[in-house]
Amino acid sequence: MRKSDYFDKHARKYDASMRIFGRPLPRTCELVTEALSDGAKVLEVAAGTGLVTRAIAKKAREVVATDYAEGMVEVLKRRAFAEGLANVQCQQADVYALPFEPASFDAVVAANVLHLVPNLEKALEALKAAARPGGKVIVPTFCHAENLGSQLVSRVLALTGFPGQRRFSLASLERAVRDAGLNVVRTELVPGILPIGYVEAVRPA
Repeated sequence: MRKSDYFDKHARKYDASMRIFGRPLPRTCELVTEALSDGAKVLEVAAGTGLVTRAIAKKAREVVATDYAEGMVEVLKRRAFAEGLANVQCQQADVYALPFEPASFDAVVAANVLHLVPNLEKALEALKAAARPGGKVIVPTFCHAENLGSQLVSRVLALTGFPGQRRFSLASLERAVRDAGLNVVRTELVPGILPIGYVEAVRPA
């Protein structure tokens, strides 16, 4: 099963699953919004059902929210309409082929996706390319390898067909971001059954 097939199938159930795994989300959303400048133009990659999008929209002037899975984009559009997020544009897009001019966003947010992409280096390069020089690249990511508990939960998820490609700790996530040529400016481990490693970086000028 391809990753997009998995998330198309589970799009309507995704928010329900966050009742179990979503404990880190409120703090993660706080960190994301703190990182954004007022009136920023923001690209969100792998927006899913919009759980982080709604937080970004409160701070940004314009949000382009994308996801690879058509089912997720449909749910995202409904949420944006229902919650009156008039500054959010929703569209389907592949992280490896983002249909935007390079360096055209003040910030790029990609929450909980880097553990899913087959080619991590290419994905990080695409995120960096979309941000303007001096702009932010923000990649909060579930850290399946952070501790024994998260490793056990991750292995159970794998039995359900969850399309994970790698297991991060906060340290290994930060290292991957630095290796992509980005300057890390803030990190935080947000606790949960699967903790989220928050990594905020700047594209060098």
